[in-house]
Amino acid sequence: MKTIQHALTMKLIVLTSPLTFAASSTDLTVTGLITPVSCTPSLSNNGLIDFAKISRQDLSVDKRTRLRDQTLDLSIQCTAPARFALMMHDNRDGSAIVNSEIYYGLNHDSSGNKVGLYSLNFDPSTTVVDDLPQVFRTDSTVGGLAWSSSNGRPIPIGARSFLGFTNVAGSSAGPIAIRNLTSRVTLETVISPTSALDLSTEVPLDGSATLDIIYL
Repeated sequence: MKTIQHALTMKLIVLTSPLTFAASSTDLTVTGLITPVSCTPSLSNNGLIDFAKISRQDLSVDKRTRLRDQTLDLSIQCTAPARFALMMHDNRDGSAIVNSEIYYGLNHDSSGNKVGLYSLNFDPSTTVVDDLPQVFRTDSTVGGLAWSSSNGRPIPIGARSFLGFTNVAGSSAGPIAIRNLTSRVTLETVISPTSALDLSTEVPLDGSATLDIIYL
């Protein structure tokens, strides 16, 4: 009898306990918007910056050396006015000597040492948008959910921040629709100290990045 009573007691506990079963399914939702507008970016000289050969004597032994700044002309042509932003993807990710979204790597030498870094800097004062009298930049670190107050200060193009353009100073409304944009961007390059590099053979500067247009 004791065995039977114990079994009945257990059964009552199970029947009176709240259900705690885990769900055996979940939903997946896919959203998006296909836009008929397309924008094409291009850089002068096919986006190539060539420093040619640099003598080790022109580089610091124990400090980083900044090379002479270089410029490229940036053009963005859209089939119709479009709201967009810029980002840049480092194709040599992890090789910059400073870990920051605004710095991109120059790859490694034969011993695996990081060669240096560079940044690509946008200046509103050298930018022309359609027939607007003046251009300001605005940026977003939250994927376009909020925008910084627009201003005319230069800014590096980041790998995790949106860079947009507007004709209103002090606005946090985000980028305006643009059809044609031209600007001159500046490349700033820094090389590691020669004491941190393997110079037993020639060391190539091997930077590569992709400039992306983000439609808003």
